Amino acid sequence: MVDTPTPGPVSKITPVASPPSQQVSVKPATQDTVAYVDSPVKMPSMMGSRTPGSIGARTDGSNAGYGDAITEATVMKVLWWLKAHQRTDGSWGSLANTGLAVLTYLAHGEYPGSPSPFQKDFGPVVQQALDYLVNCVNQSGDKVTMRGSDGNEYSFLIATYALCEAFGMTKNPNCKDVAYVCLDRIVRGQSPTGGWDYKINPQSTRDDMSFAGWALQALKAGKMAGLHPEGLDECIKKAVKCLQTRNFKNGGFNYTAGGGPTGLTATGCLAMQLLGYGNKPEVASALDFMREWKPAFDKAELSERTLGACPQYYCYYATQCKYQAGMKQGATKNDEMTWQKWNAAMKQLYPKSIIDDPEKVKDWSGKEHKQGHYQNTDAHTSRPVMDTCLVALQLMVYYRYLPTTQTKAAVAEEDAGNAAAAAVDKSDVDVVVDI
Repeated sequence: MVDTPTPGPVSKITPVASPPSQQVSVKPATQDTVAYVDSPVKMPSMMGSRTPGSIGARTDGSNAGYGDAITEATVMKVLWWLKAHQRTDGSWGSLANTGLAVLTYLAHGEYPGSPSPFQKDFGPVVQQALDYLVNCVNQSGDKVTMRGSDGNEYSFLIATYALCEAFGMTKNPNCKDVAYVCLDRIVRGQSPTGGWDYKINPQSTRDDMSFAGWALQALKAGKMAGLHPEGLDECIKKAVKCLQTRNFKNGGFNYTAGGGPTGLTATGCLAMQLLGYGNKPEVASALDFMREWKPAFDKAELSERTLGACPQYYCYYATQCKYQAGMKQGATKNDEMTWQKWNAAMKQLYPKSIIDDPEKVKDWSGKEHKQGHYQNTDAHTSRPVMDTCLVALQLMVYYRYLPTTQTKAAVAEEDAGNAAAAAVDKSDVDVVVDI
């Protein structure tokens, strides 16, 4: 489970080291230094765009595999709700919440200096959130920590993931510095068997699938943003082997090594897809295991009872897995229909389930906007920020991920910034991944 405790007030921290040896200030760059760039996470088999035009093209309701005006209006309610509930220190109460909120805004193309029509409102929100995350990172020798992280360090992984995506989109040098040292800790914290466990403990061989899911999202985003701590490539290869040999059993991915398939099958499945192994038999089996799942706020409705966390935690991964399988070129008819069925249910459930707040949010010009949030109907009802962000990220899957003409797993393992990845066969379409 993702613990999201409330951290203390922001204070000064020890400056982090910029690799290999340059010392820099942790004070974030101003908005003037933020460049508008394409997301550098590019690979064949997945594609995404955060431009307003692409959003419109994928939410006009003309394709059963995409969204519509209602799904996009729902996303906008969430973005305004997050703006209204951001704290004065730039956070949403915890590292994990803040990381998820940043990812939600970035997925919609919102960041300081972006060409978004909502730049004047959402740009400052993201800037303040990034300031908060950067100032939570502390490096003392080889030890890297984040002030306010939860006991198991889920927050550390999620915040690192957000910082990597932020650097990839903004080229903010301070995001780069802290993301690099945090990625390095994740690489060094890998177990000898290739997985990860609570507290990023390199001595444990428990190989927790839920924990590894966030670690791998952070590592993939970091690598494709051009951040390469020592041992990163070998770390990813070991992780794939662990997924295939230790976390996969009886047709699905398990919570910890040696167990049976669980709701975390979706986590393992997406990790394989994102790392360029979407054509492997483990992915096909995992997709079959999830075939009858339904989007839900009650875990019983997922048709998968071996769940421990909030239902949207599993739906977050399942939506992406099913989209990737069902919308890629050459998708099987079964995967295509499975995605369309899931998408139809998602588009019906999520907009009607949002909790509309009676108070509207004023933008910079004084215009009022509707806001809303989500809560799961389970034991974790005290986590509206997490629930809300997980749903919004699913409703943006249409323009975060798009089909392409060809899948080349070998290219997916290459650094998108080097010549090998740049020289992809011209039959492929350049693609962008927001994990």
